[in-house]
Amino acid sequence: MPNNKQTTKVVKRDEVRRTHNKAITSAMRSAVKSVLDAENPEDARKALPDAMRKIDKAAKKNLIHANAAARVKGQLSRAAR
Repeated sequence: MPNNKQTTKVVKRDEVRRTHNKAITSAMRSAVKSVLDAENPEDARKALPDAMRKIDKAAKKNLIHANAAARVKGQLSRAAR
């Protein structure tokens, strides 16, 4: 439990950031799964740009490492062929 006003603000701010980051990460993972679990390659190709965009945004905000983003994007592009 925070003991002063400033640490209370820090805890509150961190909680807001955590939920925001979690939402971005969750949306990215859902987009990746929509490409990987597509029934046919056409559906995967349609879902691919949205997934790539969400991966790039997560990497830009340092929610995932840049190399991990590149790796996942490569896997998705191979899966969407």
